[in-house]
Amino acid sequence: MKRKKKVTDCLTCELTERRDKGKAPLWDNIFRTRYWDVVHHSNTSLPGWLVLVAHRHIAAIDEMSEAEAAELGVLLRDVSLALRQVTGCRKTYVLQFAEHPNHPHVHVHVVPRLDDQPEERRGPKIMEYAKPTAEDRVDEATMDAVAAQVRQVLSAMTNKV
Repeated sequence: MKRKKKVTDCLTCELTERRDKGKAPLWDNIFRTRYWDVVHHSNTSLPGWLVLVAHRHIAAIDEMSEAEAAELGVLLRDVSLALRQVTGCRKTYVLQFAEHPNHPHVHVHVVPRLDDQPEERRGPKIMEYAKPTAEDRVDEATMDAVAAQVRQVLSAMTNKV
């Protein structure tokens, strides 16, 4: 896929380029569509915290093309269905900020809300999972295991006629 030139100082663009070159680990290359990548959040203590990353550098939702927006809507639903199947979650939370200094690039967090989620980690407090200690951070083997299951579910969904 031909991409718009990356923006300097955007780690998200660098990670997208790594996926384009086929050099990303499974957890950082779960599923790719024409406009979006599905990856596992790398700094969380909650297995299954996924992120949908726009291929091209856009800094705000209103910069999306109609095609990018339409594909995002379908992908949000499909990823939520996949997470329900893989994690058994009750529903998903969807968050988008693009405010981190290293990631000023539209990316949408899709976070499983589990049945046994503690009250202090529900709603906006879900962000506490994005502040893990080193020992609580989801390890690569777990991210890869979740990624493989999500990829299988999403691939099956897109192969339906």
